[in-house]
Amino acid sequence: MKGNGVADASITLPAPRRVGLLARWETTPFHLICAGTVAAFLVAFLIVPVATVVFVAFWDGQSLTLVHFADFFRTSLMIEATWNSVYVALMAVVVATLIAVPLAYFTVRFRFKGAALIQTLGVIPLVMPPFVGAVAMQLVYGRNGSVNLLLMDWFGFRLPFMEGLNGVIFVQGLHYFPFILLNLSASLANIDSAMEESAQNLGASGWTLFSRIVFPLAMPGYIAGAALVFAKVFDDLATPLLLNVNNMLAPQAYLRITSVGLADPMGYVISTILVVLSVVAVWLSLLSLKNRDFATTQRGGGGLSKRELRLWEKIGAYAFIAVALILALSPHFGILMLSLATVWSFSVIPDAFTFAHYITVFRDAGGMMANTVLYCGVAALIDVVLGTMIAYLVLRTKLPFRQLIDQIAMAAVAVPGLVLGIGILRVYFDVKLPFSGESLATFWVMLAIAYAVRRLPYALRSCTAALQQLHRSLEEAAECLGGDKSVVMRKIVVPLMAGGILAGFVTSFATAAVELASTLLLVTRDASAPLSYGIYVYMQSAAGRGPGAALGVIAVVVVAIATWAAYRVAENDRARRAREGVAA
Repeated sequence: MKGNGVADASITLPAPRRVGLLARWETTPFHLICAGTVAAFLVAFLIVPVATVVFVAFWDGQSLTLVHFADFFRTSLMIEATWNSVYVALMAVVVATLIAVPLAYFTVRFRFKGAALIQTLGVIPLVMPPFVGAVAMQLVYGRNGSVNLLLMDWFGFRLPFMEGLNGVIFVQGLHYFPFILLNLSASLANIDSAMEESAQNLGASGWTLFSRIVFPLAMPGYIAGAALVFAKVFDDLATPLLLNVNNMLAPQAYLRITSVGLADPMGYVISTILVVLSVVAVWLSLLSLKNRDFATTQRGGGGLSKRELRLWEKIGAYAFIAVALILALSPHFGILMLSLATVWSFSVIPDAFTFAHYITVFRDAGGMMANTVLYCGVAALIDVVLGTMIAYLVLRTKLPFRQLIDQIAMAAVAVPGLVLGIGILRVYFDVKLPFSGESLATFWVMLAIAYAVRRLPYALRSCTAALQQLHRSLEEAAECLGGDKSVVMRKIVVPLMAGGILAGFVTSFATAAVELASTLLLVTRDASAPLSYGIYVYMQSAAGRGPGAALGVIAVVVVAIATWAAYRVAENDRARRAREGVAA
């Protein structure tokens, strides 16, 4: 309105309105740049590849269609593969439950000498890639393995531990039971033991006490671990391939893409079904806990202390634990003996021992080790940079869609490596690098990015935890002294988050070092291959199994050292914060 100074001012001040919006979001241009960088990365390397896989599954070249899915359900092999994958994943959960639940219950709820050692040994299977353990378990539990040779000599029969799907179930159950053990132990430790006291006063004991009181209260931890085991087993590619079990979904998707080609729609249909069934499994696990109250008023320290086992119960418990740990650690002994064996075939133990396989791999596979360090280092660096950005945006700003960015980044953990690899090949295979002409999809940087995408959730949670423990007043004090947001971020926030960032870096590095599914799809030549690819290739021939086992031992050592380093970093950071809290 002309002549009205107030009205004119309100119309001609667009710039202050933008500043006001940023202030309302507690955001600066630097934060917007961070948000744009993270969003661009997730869109380019997670959303677009996975969406492309799903889209191609419904696309016939001209329009959307369900004909590829109709072909899938008309093919008996695909139906068999679907049932086999579901069956193997469910049975692996059963095997893992039978081992993990007693281990957790005995060591957490009873006075038990060596409980900490037992818990530690129970986690060791996670530091060995399952496909490495599969070969070792063939030699120990296979038809002509050590155990069956002894059974044949002593009792005249063999047990089909490693026959067909049984072998995959056995290997996966032994490898992934620590997921249930860790989650269930945490839940059991948090139960108010006064609940057990009340049940005992009402006459409950033994199995009744466990099945009616203790296990139902610890159900959230069990469901979390079981869902993780199911998802990991369901999309695992390497173990079935190494055991020559191809009638499962993941091997079928890999074989279709690598044998028929990227134009074959069936590989995309299988990948889409893998993603859908994985999401359904996670949704069902959440649904099973919905509208159920597991809360107690006290944590594990309340009420009675740990209970005592009677003598015969203690003997039975120790016997079970001994058998469980021997089973869990047998792949490690197997792969170590294979790496040192001259010949190991149709005998209980190797005929003789040698270091020749280690000399061979250090001479011939040095490039693979260097590639592993480079690729996994780059992937872990990407993860901690993006993880720090996302954590800061979520916890320190009110930027719209910040929670969505966090959720998309976390969703990467549910995307099978096989699906991500197929998506990257489909999207970037025809993009050529300017000077070499090499496909962008098979350039080594893309493999590092694929590793980074799938490990981003690990680094993100570490960075989020570190930032949650950093009081905002420290940043405000730095800003009052004249530092802008980028300077405060670089000189105050990141150094104080160093412990969590380093823990995230090591975790991402260690888990990427044994990634095989996307590696098999994105590596096209030995010169650019990492350690996991070398192990797989060596293990394909009888003559290469010794060097392959030596590489497997090296991978286990690398992962074990990295895991220990992550644990020490986290513990030191926690201790430092505790000291600072006491001093304050």
